Amino acid sequence: MGARKHHAPRRGSLGVRPRKRASSIIPRVKSWPELEFNKPTILGFLGYKAGMTHAFIIDQRKGSPTHGMEVFTPVSIVETPPMIPLAVRAYVFDPNVGLKTVGEAWITPPEGLELHRKIKTLGSFDFDKKVKRIEDEINSRAKAEIRVIMASQPRLAGGLEKKKPDLVELKIGGKDISSILDYTKSIIGKEVRVSDVFTVGSFIDVIAVTKGRGFQGMIKRFGVKELPRWHKHRKGSRKSGSRSHGRGTWSETPQAGQLGFHRRTEYNKRILMIGENGLEVTPSGGFLNYGIIKTDFIALQGTIPGSVKRPVILRYPVRPPMWISKLDDIKPVITYLSVSSKQGN
Repeated sequence: MGARKHHAPRRGSLGVRPRKRASSIIPRVKSWPELEFNKPTILGFLGYKAGMTHAFIIDQRKGSPTHGMEVFTPVSIVETPPMIPLAVRAYVFDPNVGLKTVGEAWITPPEGLELHRKIKTLGSFDFDKKVKRIEDEINSRAKAEIRVIMASQPRLAGGLEKKKPDLVELKIGGKDISSILDYTKSIIGKEVRVSDVFTVGSFIDVIAVTKGRGFQGMIKRFGVKELPRWHKHRKGSRKSGSRSHGRGTWSETPQAGQLGFHRRTEYNKRILMIGENGLEVTPSGGFLNYGIIKTDFIALQGTIPGSVKRPVILRYPVRPPMWISKLDDIKPVITYLSVSSKQGN
C-alpha cells in the first residue's frame, strides 16, 4: 500500500474574507477605473436584475476555435430605469488620509421621485451657492474628484413593487476637472439613461450582493469532504480537523458560518444589447418572480450575482484584459434570442 496522503489543496479563497453578510443590499463601489475620456462620462449605473435567457451569437474572438461560428451563450437581463442626479459631491486628495470630502450641493428633488421615503430631512437646497464654494475648493488643489449622487426610479420598472428610490454615488471620469464640473451641472436634475453611459459591445463590471443562504456548515460552505462511513462518528463526520498553534484555531480552518449575501464583483461582462422596449427580451409569461420589463434594459453575456429584483451596479471595467480592446468597437451579432416561456412544462 502507498503512503497515506497528508496534504490537500485548501478549500475556499482567502481573497473574499471575511465571509460575512453585506452591510447593505446596494453594494458600495470600492474603486473606479482611471480611464481617459474625450468628454466627461458617468462611470457607472444602477439596474435591477430581471432574469436570464439564452442566445446564439457569432464568435468574434480572433484565434478562437469557433471564430466566425454561431455559438450558444447565456444572457442576463438587467432592467435599468432612467436615473436622476440629485447632488454633486467633491473630493480632494490628502496625502495623510486619502480622499477627503470638501462639500456637496443638492437640488430640490422632483415631485414624482418620492425621495422623502428614503431621506426624511435633506436640509438646504441652495445649489448655486454650494457649487460655487466647491469650485473655489477644488481650484486650489492639485488632485480632485467629482462624483454625483443619483437616484433610481424603481416605480417605473415592471417587476418591482417598491417606490422608494435607491441612492448611489457614481464617479464622473474625464481629463479636465473644470469640464467635469460643467458637465455635472448640465445633467443635474435631468434623467440619465443607460444608453448615455454605456455602448453596445463594450465590457463592464457588475457589482452585486449574492443570494443569501444563511448559516451553513463547512461541507456546503467550503466543499470539505465528509468523513467516510467507516470512520468513528462519535465526534461527527461533517467536521474538519482542528489546526491550532497554541493560541486558538487558525483563521484558515474551514468553519461553519454565513453563506451568501456577500458583496461580489463579476469582471468584464460584454454588453450584447441596450434597448428601450423591454418586450424585445421579455419571455412569454414574463420573467420568473419578476414579470415584464417596462423601461430600458441591458443584456449582458454570462451570469451575474444576486437574486431576481436585486439592485446591481454596472461599472466601467477596472482591469480589462488585453484582448478586450479588440472587441470594444465591434458590435455583437445576435442570430437568435430566446423569448420562450421560462415557466417550465
